[in-house]
Amino acid sequence: MTFYFPKRHYDKSFRGQTFPLLKPFLKGEDFSDEERKAMYSISKEDVAFVDVLEASDVAILTMSWNYYVKTKQQSKALQFIKATQRLNITTWVVLLDDVGIDFPDFPHVKLFRQSGYRSRVPKWHIGLPVFISDPLKVQYNKGTIFERPYTKNPTIGFCGFATSKVVLAIKTKFKIGLKNLSYYLKLSSQEPEAIMAAALWRHSILKRMENHQGLITNFIYRAKYRAGSQNETQRATSTAEFFNNIKDSDYVVCVRGAGNFSVRLYETLAMGRIPVFVNTDCILPYTEAIDWKQHVVWVESYEVHKIGAIVYEFHKALSEDNFVQLQQRNRCLWENKLQLKGLL
Repeated sequence: MTFYFPKRHYDKSFRGQTFPLLKPFLKGEDFSDEERKAMYSISKEDVAFVDVLEASDVAILTMSWNYYVKTKQQSKALQFIKATQRLNITTWVVLLDDVGIDFPDFPHVKLFRQSGYRSRVPKWHIGLPVFISDPLKVQYNKGTIFERPYTKNPTIGFCGFATSKVVLAIKTKFKIGLKNLSYYLKLSSQEPEAIMAAALWRHSILKRMENHQGLITNFIYRAKYRAGSQNETQRATSTAEFFNNIKDSDYVVCVRGAGNFSVRLYETLAMGRIPVFVNTDCILPYTEAIDWKQHVVWVESYEVHKIGAIVYEFHKALSEDNFVQLQQRNRCLWENKLQLKGLL
């Protein structure tokens, strides 16, 4: 499979809005392929780029649709998409950020996105993993997981922004309501969001789990995102605490944040742990190839009142070998499917 992308579209000042597959290949000339493999787990030998659009199997819009909207360059993006449509070339576009933006319907486009609501979007909107660095290598200089032995009472972990502050919840809901109103008044193209205070909801879910006698909880409640870190030292400390919390737990609670997706889901899998995934109509990646319910404790949003019992019964049904094997399978899933090469 060969890929083409319009290099003139690349904007280094908005590098975070680059289509993820392109980022490892839009580096300085002195950036070696060994460095690329170490940083992105992908090599120039894995991807074939061509310089002529007509010679490609897949065309990629270089920057995210969010970028073109923000910089008022939609016409530039649409010109490229219409050109690929005339040539009948499958075209990949990405939506990034916590909240989606309206995108026109093109029959030849696959729109990749991490956030959004599965029931509200067409099938050609495809789930995209959150691509992360390998936490085992970065945090622990290790290539294999820390295996956890089976115990009767499992340890459930969580470290993150979860607070019972009602005033903050009201402010959050009010802001979301205003943004939604702007959309309905056609003042904004940002997709409407569920009016909810994610940090408060997380807090209530964790408290429910603490009340279940069969679970050992390992929760670190943060009053602010990333513990309010202000500098590199503080960020390093909060990051180490975050991953140590995952390492020292059997299961990890993965609930949406500001956007309707969970980065923690991928961090948990990469660490070889079992996510307790609360589904809020999420758009998960590769659902045709991955049976997600074989890798996570699946909890629908309307089931959170019994989340403790669901986790406990799931754990009780596992044998000692099954428990360890699931840890290994989750790490393998992340390595083989949820890194950049999984797009190919």
